[in-house]
Amino acid sequence: MSIKINVTVWNEFIHEREDPKVAKIYPEGMHAVIARYLSSQGFNVRAAIFDEHEHGLTEEVLNNTDVLIWWGHVAHERVSDAVVDRVYRRVTRDGMGLIVLHSGHLSKIFRRLLGTSCELKWREAGEKERVWVVAGGHPITEGLGDYFEIEREEMYGEPFDIPPPDELIFISWFKGGEVFRSGCCFYRGLGKIFYFRPGHESYPTYYNPDVLRVISNAVRWCAPVKRPRPVMGNVKPLEPL
Repeated sequence: MSIKINVTVWNEFIHEREDPKVAKIYPEGMHAVIARYLSSQGFNVRAAIFDEHEHGLTEEVLNNTDVLIWWGHVAHERVSDAVVDRVYRRVTRDGMGLIVLHSGHLSKIFRRLLGTSCELKWREAGEKERVWVVAGGHPITEGLGDYFEIEREEMYGEPFDIPPPDELIFISWFKGGEVFRSGCCFYRGLGKIFYFRPGHESYPTYYNPDVLRVISNAVRWCAPVKRPRPVMGNVKPLEPL
């Protein structure tokens, strides 16, 4: 019998409470829409938000999380450094998967794991986004065609100040002409990281079935490999010296 993957969906849940336009689209929060879909796909899902104690990411929660999904925007610099350290250790040392969505590219945890500014070009004009699959054999692309479209989204454009991805999965084209590396995989320590670009709060992107399919596929890809913790430090030789 397969073991269910434990997913924690983390969201600031600030825009949805302070901006009526966003609240109309996501009355229960973006995290609720994503969590509901992932639950329907058979995952064990919980949600956590910025205003909870330790941002809802306590030692107990993270120790029982196989994959953490992160959406942040206006509170990046207010996220506790202690919580960032905790997430960093869980990813690199313990192999917890991390999926960073949209404006989470400027989160403390993503910048720390990648070691760059993670800055980019942007424009909010409700443009069509065409997301091209460029790694057709990758598990994150399962069930997708050559591309999928989002009718209205915020534009992100190159240059995107990140290290070269270990695997590039998607490239987006926008009606205004820009392109962007919109699906990027990274390996850090024992952990796997997936950055996925779509998801501006002012548009109903997280109701798009292809976007949700990608997130679901990414959860399966990001889940930790079940194996003993690697041995570190001083060791005796395997062969006689």
